[in-house]
Amino acid sequence: MLVQTSPSAEAEAEAPSAKEVRRLDRVIIRFAGDSGDGMQLTGDRFTSQTASFGNDLSTLPNFPAEIRAPAGTLPGVSSFQLHFADHDILTPGDAPDVLVAMNPAALKANIADLPRGAELIVNTDEFTERALAKAGYPASPLADGSLDGYRVHPVPLGTLTVQALKEHGLSRKDADRSKNMFALGLLSWMYHRPTHGTEAFLRRKFAKKPAIAEANIAAFRAGWNFGETTEDFAVSYEIAPATKTFTPGTYRSISGNLALSYGLVAASRQADLPLFLGSYPITPASDILHELSKHKNFGVRTFQAEDEIAGIGAALGAAFGGSLGVTTTSGPGIALKSETIGLAVSLELPLLVIDIQRGGPSTGLPTKTEQADLLQAMYGRNGEAPVPVIAPATPSDCFDAALEAARIALTYRTPVLLLSDGYLANGSEPWRIPNTGELPDLRVEFATRPNHTLDDGTEVFWPYKRDEHTLARPWAVPGTPGLEHRIGGIEKQDGSGNISYDPANHDFMVRTRQAKIDGIDVPDVVVDDPHGASTLVLGWGSTYGPITAAVRRLRAAGEPIAQAHLRHLNPFPRNLGKILSRYDRVVVPEMNLGQLATLIRARYLVDARSHNQVNGMPFKAEQLAAVLKEAIDD
Repeated sequence: MLVQTSPSAEAEAEAPSAKEVRRLDRVIIRFAGDSGDGMQLTGDRFTSQTASFGNDLSTLPNFPAEIRAPAGTLPGVSSFQLHFADHDILTPGDAPDVLVAMNPAALKANIADLPRGAELIVNTDEFTERALAKAGYPASPLADGSLDGYRVHPVPLGTLTVQALKEHGLSRKDADRSKNMFALGLLSWMYHRPTHGTEAFLRRKFAKKPAIAEANIAAFRAGWNFGETTEDFAVSYEIAPATKTFTPGTYRSISGNLALSYGLVAASRQADLPLFLGSYPITPASDILHELSKHKNFGVRTFQAEDEIAGIGAALGAAFGGSLGVTTTSGPGIALKSETIGLAVSLELPLLVIDIQRGGPSTGLPTKTEQADLLQAMYGRNGEAPVPVIAPATPSDCFDAALEAARIALTYRTPVLLLSDGYLANGSEPWRIPNTGELPDLRVEFATRPNHTLDDGTEVFWPYKRDEHTLARPWAVPGTPGLEHRIGGIEKQDGSGNISYDPANHDFMVRTRQAKIDGIDVPDVVVDDPHGASTLVLGWGSTYGPITAAVRRLRAAGEPIAQAHLRHLNPFPRNLGKILSRYDRVVVPEMNLGQLATLIRARYLVDARSHNQVNGMPFKAEQLAAVLKEAIDD
């Protein structure tokens, strides 16, 4: 959905007026239910409504790995958390202010995160004896006093939805499936969200089943009207648009995977090269394959391979043929692709390898987030096979990270590893759509003629005759007359590219490939240190939001702390060592067991302190603030 930075007249016109309206600056809502209850769709639609209103927002979808997890059980609970505000925010929030629980399992799985005094909307229809037993409740929490500390709103969502749809000719079972839209309508009333966008979406989604579309719209409107008329909801809330937060322009809500997809398309256009994606479906990277398959009109070709190895092999072949080659995967796929990444290092061809990290090892936690592939990205290949590594910081930053990965790959003729993760991939935030004039020029010059003269005067093409500044070799499209050359994984002779087993030549080529990566031009790391702190918190990737939120809390409490965040992990920014030496303490929070901290200690001999979490969830700002406060006080 495209939106301007000012609220729409539609949104203002739909604001309820009959009841008390309270003004808030922020709110965190969590929808929770069975994985078949449509919680992700409900959260996504509420997010789109919120984006169209102009609030800043951040989301956290959380769902099981099974396609249809066991209904009514704690492992089968799916949730969607949305944090929106009238000011700049950085995370989906630590704890919800409102929890919508569609069944007992959803309540039990999420109640520990709900602070006392928060609002709890409970679908009472599902609190049957059987459902309570499945969730492990000996008695109903609605009657035993355990929820007395919350503002509980018992709502028979299923019954009310069936009543609202009785004129639509649906069976009770089919009508009950629309209860998530009833809940969405109720929350839309509570927080003055626009409604026309959701109704238009439902008509598009069920265009081939107009009766189902109208039933869902009727349930959505019934939920809105229920909030307006029932006495149980005496208050609604306003959160003003965040117009002071945003640079003027056209914005949309965007997820990390969607931003990455758009960034890849933009990179191919800026490079004036066709984009080829060779990929094998894997959670949480598959969305990129799905999205890019829609953009054939931009010269994009997608190939769903039979396995991970075939996917990267096809992408490397496309790079050899003069395309912008891309392969997408997650951690297990990177392990399978490692041999071909090494081949790309040897061939010195531009290739983008996108790793959407998830919990491991092995199959691990397919739908949960982690940052544990950093050392694999750095060293997970045989031989000395250096590869540039970059990591986006936020969902919208995935667009710029894709452009930067393409710049490095094309300029230096090297595979590049981009490390996103499940938190960024599925999370959403506002993104200002850039003008094409703001995008970098990524055009490259292919080799068109011989580049070396032999002693006898013969002009030949040497595929490993390098640019003196970048050390990149020429890129010759197969079939170009006079530019025939060997290709393969056996060591090449410097310059000529002939097969070589000479020890001195191998030593030279290994060191040259390393020097090329070490010499990549990356921006200096910027330190945010307004008060001359003695403690620095250093992060990378998706920890940016929680770290920055924690730093803001500490500074608001009068605590001096410095912050720096790395996008480029190989090579490191050239000023990083000098910056680290300024501080008495360096704290590195990571969703792994200390991989960046290990690299920092080894490279700079700095006693970096790790703070680690590997529970499949992003850091909470309050938790990080406490850890950093302890470091400051030490």
